[in-house]
Amino acid sequence: MRARFHLPDFAGHFKFNVVFAELLEKRPEYFREGVEIASVYGVFPPSIWNGGRTQGGVCNQNFINTVIKTFNGRGIPLRFTFTNPMLEKKHLNDDFCNMVMHLADNGLNEVIVMSPLLEDYIRKNYPNYKITSSTCKRITDAEQLCSEVEKDYHIVVIDYDLNHDFETLEKIPDKKKCELLVNACCNPNCPMRSEHYKAIGLQQIAYSNHVRKYPNAPFDTKKLVAEHPEIQKFADCPCSQRSLFDIVKLKNHISPDEIWGKYIPMGFEQFKLEGRTLETLNLLEHYMYYMIKPECKDQARFEFLNWLAANDVIQIIE
Repeated sequence: MRARFHLPDFAGHFKFNVVFAELLEKRPEYFREGVEIASVYGVFPPSIWNGGRTQGGVCNQNFINTVIKTFNGRGIPLRFTFTNPMLEKKHLNDDFCNMVMHLADNGLNEVIVMSPLLEDYIRKNYPNYKITSSTCKRITDAEQLCSEVEKDYHIVVIDYDLNHDFETLEKIPDKKKCELLVNACCNPNCPMRSEHYKAIGLQQIAYSNHVRKYPNAPFDTKKLVAEHPEIQKFADCPCSQRSLFDIVKLKNHISPDEIWGKYIPMGFEQFKLEGRTLETLNLLEHYMYYMIKPECKDQARFEFLNWLAANDVIQIIE
């Protein structure tokens, strides 16, 4: 039995995930059966190819090399969220994204794609990368999903509106190749999700271009909204900051008991936790909920918090 978890944000949650990997290595008795870290996903900002969540900040090459070496040294792939649906041909030659791809081009690391334009570019120029088909494609038709699984992808991330559509899930020919996003924060069957992905893509492009041209000037979100008013309607979306205790109430939520009691016996073994923009304690609760045995949660949480403090991820005031 394997439960292969894909964890959020190798850059913003770098130390957090390293400490968690150490917890899994040193305290395996805390963990549910078969838990593995299949990858840590995200991007190094400012990546113009990024999608799904707008990622701010700037990473230098020394930090990039440190992150690659740290996770890859543990046998954990980095998986780049290059899922921006608004890319044009001119964006393919982006210096920063191509530098990152060269630095991590060692046969272990992976890329999540949405745009056929970028996918073709990566397949041609970076053939060593394993390629994942993104949930951002919003494939909800059973026949189309099965066709996607049969294509040359390492993994296909299933649209989470299908999480409990067992009639469709049973038809999938290779379930080990499929990944389920278990803690989606979006409203089920949200009619605006695809448009939201496009708005995020536009914002990521604008931010990345701004940082390149004006590295010392703050990014003006108001100016961006004035140029792209469609972004404004998503500005106040509360979904991305939902806590674990909000998410478990949503009908697309998959519980740990369902993972081990239903999905793994069906043949699924790939599970994604979203949370690139979550604050530390919210993310911690997701990790405890999904990967730690219920009877070990308190002890594991206490030890993990102390390890996080020892590594300057959090501060404990005495």
